[in-house]
Amino acid sequence: MSDQRLVRLADVIAGHSLELGEGDLVLIQGPALAEPLLVELTRAVLDRGGVPRLRVTVDGVDAAFLGRASDEQLGWLPPYALSEMEAIDARISVIGAWNTRELNRVDPARIAKRQAAAAPVMERFMERSAAGDLRWCVTAFPCDAFAQDSDMSLEAYERFVYGAGWLHLPDPVAAWRGFATTLEALCERLSGVRTIRVLAEDTDLSVGVAERTWVASKGSHNFPDGEVFTGPLETATAGHIRFSFPGIIGGREVEDIRLRFEGGRVVASEAASGEDYLHRIIALDDGASILGEFAIGTNYAVDRFTKQILFDEKIGGTCHMALGAGYPNTGSTNVSALHWDMVCDLRDGGELQADGEPIYRDGRFLPGFFDGSLDPPG
Repeated sequence: MSDQRLVRLADVIAGHSLELGEGDLVLIQGPALAEPLLVELTRAVLDRGGVPRLRVTVDGVDAAFLGRASDEQLGWLPPYALSEMEAIDARISVIGAWNTRELNRVDPARIAKRQAAAAPVMERFMERSAAGDLRWCVTAFPCDAFAQDSDMSLEAYERFVYGAGWLHLPDPVAAWRGFATTLEALCERLSGVRTIRVLAEDTDLSVGVAERTWVASKGSHNFPDGEVFTGPLETATAGHIRFSFPGIIGGREVEDIRLRFEGGRVVASEAASGEDYLHRIIALDDGASILGEFAIGTNYAVDRFTKQILFDEKIGGTCHMALGAGYPNTGSTNVSALHWDMVCDLRDGGELQADGEPIYRDGRFLPGFFDGSLDPPG
């Protein structure tokens, strides 16, 4: 018998997030452990007249490839990769893992080489997404590895995941559409800001955002969702920041990341652990040391750090920034094989200023700047 929570999740993604219709070619990607959700997503695509194409990953294959591939194999881009990116109308990516630490002993240079090989696909993905030619959504399947990383039982983690998507409500689609209106109003309020200043422990960072577009993340590209983001000016980030939570990429954790920016670029970086990895990733390519995204988390149903960026970047009361590729629909022109989100907690003494005026303190927008409610429904 189907888990009705997964049925509802699949229906929300196919109907609300992607608005699938007759003839849409939909790529569904995910690990074999997420089989119950992959099946429900396939059914949801078919029910709307779409054509599902399923690609499933198997436990251990990624580690085997990165551990044994030659440099030539690591740098190889499959001939179908770009043509597939051109052909599909929508992509659903399901995240899940048997072991979130399986790549910890892989040389970071090998991971970086594989990422660099995929840069043309990333660039085309960004272009088609910005043009509205490609719809996409990332979601998560509750699994033991993610629950363990979150210090929760699987049952508790499932409640957290489905609660973050408001799937317990009688009509989650209506709730997300109402929230979308609130987020769009917030983006309109932020649209006239020229400089955002982030103040927190060991942090004083100015981010130029003049004439850049703010985007409401309302369940279209991520589910669950809840953030507003923009693409910073490529030469206008200055100051220093300490990220409250570990940065996680390629299966590795980098703890207590501290970055210093001048003229838009990282000019100094350090970490309590994983510092060598941090340096290598920032040096991946010319765009990897530049911010491609600045965002504010607005989903207050996501109230804890889980080591999964799909949820962590949405934590109500935080901001996050991504080194590397920016989204062209924000006005960003930064190109990179990297897009690494790092989260800064603002809930205890943190502040955001807009053009010198405080607009956000202790994880909440100040009355007078934005009076809409960001509290989760129900």
